[in-house]
Amino acid sequence: MNKFKQPFRKSKRSFHKYFPTIKSGDQIDYRNMSLISRFISEQGKILSRRVNRLTLKHQRLITIAIKQARILSLLPFLNNEKKSDSIPRTSVFRNRNRNRNK
Repeated sequence: MNKFKQPFRKSKRSFHKYFPTIKSGDQIDYRNMSLISRFISEQGKILSRRVNRLTLKHQRLITIAIKQARILSLLPFLNNEKKSDSIPRTSVFRNRNRNRNK
């Protein structure tokens, strides 16, 4: 008997159970903003299929609907809301360069 022999494994892959984020009654359409807004990040980017846990067919339909809504100005292309406590990067680099030159 070989004590280094590994037991038989069927598959090394783990199987993910996809939870339906789109219900059967939901219509994937550019006018359905409550559905579309779930698949967009805070910056206005389309979330990936892995994050959304969608099938390939549903992800394609969601992407098309989001792009149509953007073209019709129902959604912004980018969300450029700036926070008031953030410091502009240029001032940080200027201060750093001033300290080096002294």
